[in-house]
Amino acid sequence: MRGRGWVVGILIAGLVLAVCRGVLTAAAPTPGGTLTIAVPDEPPGLDPTTSPAAAIARIVYNNLLEGLVKLNMQGEVVRGLVEQYSVSLDGTVYSFTLRPGVKFHHGRPLTADDVKFTLERDRDPTTGHPHRAYYEDIQDITVADARTFHITLRKPNAMFVFNLARANSAIIAKDTVERMKSHPIGSGPFQFADWIRGDRIILTKFPDYYVPGVPSLDKVVFRFIQDPNAQVAALRAGDVDVIGAGMDPENAIALKSDPEFKVVEGLSTTDVIVAMNHSKAPFSDLRVRQAITYAINRDEVIKGAVFGMGQPIGSHMDPLNPYYIDLSHLYTYDPQKAKQLLAEAGYPHGFEFTLKLAEPYLAYRRAGEIIASQLTKVGLKAKIEIVEWGQWLARVYRQADYEMTVMGHAEPFDIGIYANPDYYFRYDNPKLRELLREADASLDDARRKSLYAQVQRLIADDAVNVFLYNAPYLVGMRKTVHHWWTNLPIPAIDVTRVYKTK
Repeated sequence: MRGRGWVVGILIAGLVLAVCRGVLTAAAPTPGGTLTIAVPDEPPGLDPTTSPAAAIARIVYNNLLEGLVKLNMQGEVVRGLVEQYSVSLDGTVYSFTLRPGVKFHHGRPLTADDVKFTLERDRDPTTGHPHRAYYEDIQDITVADARTFHITLRKPNAMFVFNLARANSAIIAKDTVERMKSHPIGSGPFQFADWIRGDRIILTKFPDYYVPGVPSLDKVVFRFIQDPNAQVAALRAGDVDVIGAGMDPENAIALKSDPEFKVVEGLSTTDVIVAMNHSKAPFSDLRVRQAITYAINRDEVIKGAVFGMGQPIGSHMDPLNPYYIDLSHLYTYDPQKAKQLLAEAGYPHGFEFTLKLAEPYLAYRRAGEIIASQLTKVGLKAKIEIVEWGQWLARVYRQADYEMTVMGHAEPFDIGIYANPDYYFRYDNPKLRELLREADASLDDARRKSLYAQVQRLIADDAVNVFLYNAPYLVGMRKTVHHWWTNLPIPAIDVTRVYKTK
């Protein structure tokens, strides 16, 4: 970078989650072999540009699909598909040059036209991109030649390059867009081989990957195993090599004592919340939401749901973020205060409602069951409804057909979702939107820090949701697996450089 662009780059580096300090590694990589990974949920599709499901990004991002830039193991924004880029002095024009020799899996070279097509599609309101706001400041994309393009923004946006590192910004081949959901074509080190519905997704080594010697593995198999105990049984039996997501703390504790296995205990960006639908009474009433927050014993939930391994949070930002402030003290457990607020809101005897919990996520279900029990003490009766993951995405996330749910939000630095009144919370606050606009437009880091502190406090004061804990990153594996990420700065199981030994 040069000039003002260098300054912007430094600011962007300050945004990233510098949390990863190393990897589980051993001697020189052993080429070849098949790695089988257990994951708790089957993705609804394989196109991360059309769905927010972390189940998609876990499998495809950095393995099959790549972005212009990406987060590395230290949580830093580094070059991905681009060889270099620079920013104009006013912070509005980004000039990119693609790496030479990059091919898509169907053999065609990656070009700047593919980038333009992808970003135009991302910001098109008719395509259903889950985070279209990431690209709203794009005014124009100009292709200079096959490898060079320029992106002009309407105004400076310090989050722009960080947003390009997200899985939702993966670059796709414009001539294969219709195949993305079921048979994606990417430029990553692995290519799509097969999807056996209800059982597994298989990726195989892409021989024409532009980085020599990468990947080490010949094949990666993602097996869908929802039950945590079944995951461990499969690992012990040798049917899988890694429990890559969704491992329960109690199983992690058990595996740590077994010499055949090793356990990663790291940090994640997943914030677990009790989401409430503001478009449905009585959750539209601030006093009701505050009452529910006071009625929940967060420490008891953390102890019961994740064996005390979660870190309490008080707003929607994880403790790894440089702009995080600790607001977990704002709503201390106070059932009497909860009853008083319910009475003031016109519910002296409480009310009944439905609590929808997603089937694959045992920790969230356990948290929901504990919360339902706690709420009965203030007269609130929750009818628990367990829904399959696809149904949760369709009914809760897309249609806001729910009253309350418990879910983990894994996307890093996603506090901007509170500026979207159509998001499944249905929270609408013009003041918050203005604060976020100011924060994103400011290139002054101290100013941004102050603005993000105000945003976090406003979300907490409005009791938008009940903020429970930051989830631990737990991965169990055989000792023959090496070079696994020790923290999770982005919700992707990146096995680009993972290898196995005998």
